[in-house]
Amino acid sequence: MSAEQPAARNAAVPLLDVSRGNDPLRAEILEAITDVCDSGRFVYGPGCQQLETRVATLCGATYGIGCASGSDALLLALMAIDTRPGDEVIVPSFTFFATASAAWRLGARPVFVDIDPNTFNLDPAQVETAVTSKTRAIIPVHLFGRCADMNPINQIAAKHGLSVIEDAAQSIGAGYRGRAAGSLGDIGCFSFYPTKNLGGFGDGGMLTTSSEELATKLRLLANHGMHPRYFHRVVGINSRLDSIQAAVLNVKLNQLSRWTEARQTNAARYTEMFVAAGLDAKLPLPADSSDSNHVWNQYTIRVPDGRREELRQHLASAQIGTEIYYPIPLHQQECFRELGYEPGCLPETERAAAEVLSLPIFPELTADEQQIVVDCIVDFYAARGREAA
Repeated sequence: MSAEQPAARNAAVPLLDVSRGNDPLRAEILEAITDVCDSGRFVYGPGCQQLETRVATLCGATYGIGCASGSDALLLALMAIDTRPGDEVIVPSFTFFATASAAWRLGARPVFVDIDPNTFNLDPAQVETAVTSKTRAIIPVHLFGRCADMNPINQIAAKHGLSVIEDAAQSIGAGYRGRAAGSLGDIGCFSFYPTKNLGGFGDGGMLTTSSEELATKLRLLANHGMHPRYFHRVVGINSRLDSIQAAVLNVKLNQLSRWTEARQTNAARYTEMFVAAGLDAKLPLPADSSDSNHVWNQYTIRVPDGRREELRQHLASAQIGTEIYYPIPLHQQECFRELGYEPGCLPETERAAAEVLSLPIFPELTADEQQIVVDCIVDFYAARGREAA
């Protein structure tokens, strides 16, 4: 179904449909991939360097350093600031696993702190209380496409001499008080996983920084710590962005601003529809802010009163896609059990994990499809109201 075709009342609405975005670019993408094949430069070819420059410019940073994934970007960032066993890294628990695993892999301790319930991002007040003499860095996550409250976080970091690493995997193009994600801390980390706002045809990542020293270290660490060839001053990893991914991403980057505007339009329309249906009183809606440029990687509602699974099944029965980001907070994951976090210690994180539900928000989603989603949720609550009566 194209973006121009209206959806039937009983039509399926997918959570994601990456083909709708990729199909119009198919010929251009295939031409770019063919150019890479003809060049024989499959790793760190000219397209990789072009992408690094373009992403750095988009983010208001001086340098871009390509790598193999967003997860590697986080790991490389922590390596570049010399994170060592016994260090502590302050992270949210309400995030994707890679945010904390990067610290763990270096022998550092992830210190989980609670979130602001309105934004799902790190609560700066909780960050301040978590700092100790062992703290090495803070990793705020710009979750769901909205930047964390970076000014107070940066003030805390400056006060204690800490590094700030932005996990901007979901937020390329987002902004905070006139500055772009990726330029708000010491290092920005991005993912080009296919489902991201700017997604490739596989894994890929990027780091941004305005520090020449950090950029040099990051590039060195991403290439086995090797410079010149076969001379290793440090032990790095193999994390290079390949030229085919860069070729795809350079084509798709031309569409990013248009896709972002479409996501913003869809988010505003959802909110209008929910308010018009009187559902905003039942379902807390995601917040926007005048001091940020939200790029809506996800449109995430809350479903209180223990009804999330019931609503999700209702939507699934109507072939409407949803997802729960994230059902189990990191501090409650089995692999981090030895850290000793007790149930209830991060109440806003645990409440969010029990309530959040993400709805379709991809750029090509039509207004008719959004109306199907909202109508289905209206039907759910109407039926429950009749049952209660």
